[in-house]
Amino acid sequence: MIALAVLAANLPFLNERLFALVRMPSRPQKPFWLRLLELLALYFAVGGVAYLLEARIGGVFSQGWEFYAVTACLFLVLAFPGFVFRYLRKHHG
Repeated sequence: MIALAVLAANLPFLNERLFALVRMPSRPQKPFWLRLLELLALYFAVGGVAYLLEARIGGVFSQGWEFYAVTACLFLVLAFPGFVFRYLRKHHG
């Protein structure tokens, strides 16, 4: 589950396609706001997969807002390597 979250968190920053599938016809690069929107959608997708796995194992525990705040922050931390690669790394050439 953690490997899936790491992959999903870095996916918006490591390619120029929407969800790594849909080519963006009008622009050579995705705008930053679209990357954030994609990151948010992938956060909910990974959360859905985790929910399904938890439901398959047994009872699903109800969660408060604190759980979602912590997992959202963790997802942002997992996205940091992709953000550094895209925006903070020096591009030579």
